[in-house]
Amino acid sequence: MKRIYPKCLYLIIVLALFGAYACKSPFGKYTSPKGYDLTKPDKFNMPSSLLEISGIAFHDSNSDTIYSIQDEEGKLFRQKWDVKEQKNLKFGSRGDYEDLSIFHDRVFVLKSNGALFSFPFSEATKEKSDLVKETKHLVPKAEYESLYADAATSKLYVLCKNCPVDKKAKTATGYILDYQPSKDTLVAAGSFKIDLKQIKAIYPKFRTELRASAMAKNPKTNDWYIISSVSKLLVITDDKWNVKEAHHLSSSIFNQPEGIAFDKNLNLYISNEGDELTDGNIIKFKYTP
Repeated sequence: MKRIYPKCLYLIIVLALFGAYACKSPFGKYTSPKGYDLTKPDKFNMPSSLLEISGIAFHDSNSDTIYSIQDEEGKLFRQKWDVKEQKNLKFGSRGDYEDLSIFHDRVFVLKSNGALFSFPFSEATKEKSDLVKETKHLVPKAEYESLYADAATSKLYVLCKNCPVDKKAKTATGYILDYQPSKDTLVAAGSFKIDLKQIKAIYPKFRTELRASAMAKNPKTNDWYIISSVSKLLVITDDKWNVKEAHHLSSSIFNQPEGIAFDKNLNLYISNEGDELTDGNIIKFKYTP
């Protein structure tokens, strides 16, 4: 029997440990909602113009073209999946634009102060639109990043990121707006609240604020999917805003999640803002029944 020298033995031990570690999934502590695996994304890196990508949306849930905004320029971007080249429509001056939704052939963009910009979807292929309408003062003065337009009900939902009303209440408040297509008008139509204690009960590491950065409705279940970049959480509620699930997001996959959308095949898309070291991206999670 050959003698194994100490250095060789040390090397064998190191290699064995490395092999054992390599076989162990680094995402073992992360969970996913039914039908999705949040540890296996299909990643699409954005061009430099979308380093600070925020909201994303599809027209009629068709994923052939992705529409997006970024939070410094008043532009609506459009591109094909996995094609970096983008074209854009200028709809407003520089500002803090946070989320995007499309329904009734109209585009809606949410500014962080709660103002809403809208214009016909037919304008999306132009370089600049003169048909942009800005609507203010439909929601209280606060900070907002989450918008969803529901074609089935003709309602828009705007969720607080940082609202004074939530400071001591342990809630996240949202506002409902009725859209009247014939008049192209938005009307305040009530509010809703998410009880943050329900998140704490499911996910004990949750602190005190949700600080939502985007929201979308799952078209199959009607559940709300709400992401928080600050808390690195995906929170799922039923259609009455009762919390059902909370999933901790891996920072190695979700750099800074700022947008969320579903396509007609129920695939889930989440956009991440980039930084000095990381490109902005959109990650896709295929729906598996």
